[in-house]
This record gives sequence, structure tokens and C-alpha cells, in this order.
Amino acid sequence: QVQLVESGGGLVQAGGSLSLSCVMSGGTFSRYSMGWFRQVPGMEREVVAAISWGGGSTYYDDPVKGRFTISRLNLQNTVYLQMNSLKPEDTAVYYCAATRLPLATQATGVDGMNYWGKGTLVTVSS
Repeated sequence: QVQLVESGGGLVQAGGSLSLSCVMSGGTFSRYSMGWFRQVPGMEREVVAAISWGGGSTYYDDPVKGRFTISRLNLQNTVYLQMNSLKPEDTAVYYCAATRLPLATQATGVDGMNYWGKGTLVTVSS
């Protein structure tokens, strides 16, 4: 049974940085492309960044381009999301997800992901 566990959320001031991590267990990590999604109350869960199986391809949603960086270490079964220049509108619960698709994008949506973590809260104060 594949499990994903996120860590690294917390409270940060606007302009600051946070790094999220997600560790996979129970599956072959290198066979999954990975995505980071976020959700605020009353809104749909949306992908913010994704990375392909081997890390050679990435996707970023427009609001985070140039500020967020997704990476992965297959030997450690871990995917990361480095978030810089954080804004109050980045406040959300951030979820790690895995898919057998080559690369998740906005078009993939939540239905295209096979496994989910429980999420970690990121709060950016103004």
C-alpha cells in the first residue's frame, strides 16, 4: 500500500521561504511522477508543481513560476517543494500526490492522481 507523508509546513512571513518534503513508502517511487497540490477552504484542490518520473520534466502553475521549485531524490523516495518569496495568497493546505502518468499538469486534475498524502498547512502572514 503506497503511503505519502508530507512535512515542512508552518507559519512564515510574507517574503519568506519554506521547504516541503514528501516521503513515499510501500511503492516503487521512481515509477511515479509526483505533484504538489494546494487547497484553500471552499476552493478546488489545484496542482502547483509536478515532476516526472526521473525528474527531467517539471510543471509549474503560473502563480508560482519563478518562486517555487520542485525536485526529487529517487534513492530517498522523496519529493521536495522549495517555496520562496511567499505571499499571503500562498496560504493553503499543501498535498503531495503520486500518479502513474508521465507528468501531472493542471489538466490532470485530482482525478488523475493515484495516491495522496494527508497534507501540511502553510500559512503566510502579511
